[in-house]
Amino acid sequence: MAIDIKGPAEIDAMRETSLLAAATLRMASTHIKAGMSTERLDQLCKEYILDHKAIPAPLNYRGFPKSICTSINEVVCHGIPSSSDVLKDGDIVNVDVTTILNGFHGDTSRTFYVGDPDATARHVTEVARTSLDLGIQAVKPGGRIRDIGAAIEDYAHAEGFSVVRDYCGHGIGREFHTDPQIAHYRFRGPNPRFRPGMTFTIEPMVNVGTWRVQLMDDGWTVKTVDRKLSAQFEHTILVSETGVEVLTDWARLEGSRYDC
Repeated sequence: MAIDIKGPAEIDAMRETSLLAAATLRMASTHIKAGMSTERLDQLCKEYILDHKAIPAPLNYRGFPKSICTSINEVVCHGIPSSSDVLKDGDIVNVDVTTILNGFHGDTSRTFYVGDPDATARHVTEVARTSLDLGIQAVKPGGRIRDIGAAIEDYAHAEGFSVVRDYCGHGIGREFHTDPQIAHYRFRGPNPRFRPGMTFTIEPMVNVGTWRVQLMDDGWTVKTVDRKLSAQFEHTILVSETGVEVLTDWARLEGSRYDC
């Protein structure tokens, strides 16, 4: 496993691009409402990223046609924004933003409520939110990669939900996806120790039903096989000497150039 350990200048660059990704996602959240198309959300995010002298990483990445991913209800991840996908009251929608600023990537997502979702939609969303928090808390000096998946799976299963196995978190930096791979369940693969200077995403996808998923004919959109709801949250993090720094935390926007 070739894990990139970043130096001070690279870490500063990761902080900047991650801050922009967080700001973009926060901006998008102010527009999420019933009647809004995911195409319009895509346009708003693309304009915001370009206005800040950055690049939307998903656009044309391996042929992906849009600047963000928008995944509604039973869509697990990689939903393609479309003018025909109009948000409805009661939906949940994950918006996934990745920026490239000065050659470095920042990646983050959240699942949002549209209007008043039912109890099941709210429950799975809050479990996904807490799963991310627990995964981050598992990143400690001397710990190992598998600690993340163990913490997430144990919690999500206790709440009666499953965790997607086909898609995982990943190392990030000058490249969009690198080692280490961050499984969100009890994985038996490589288990390196956390080292200061590592940057990667944690992005658990939590399903109401089975963890199994289906890739659609467009080659991108992933849905739950039973068409039950799925929710996801994601942060880009930095392993520090004492623990972890959440680079895409919205709290970091306070007092920054994006604090408006």
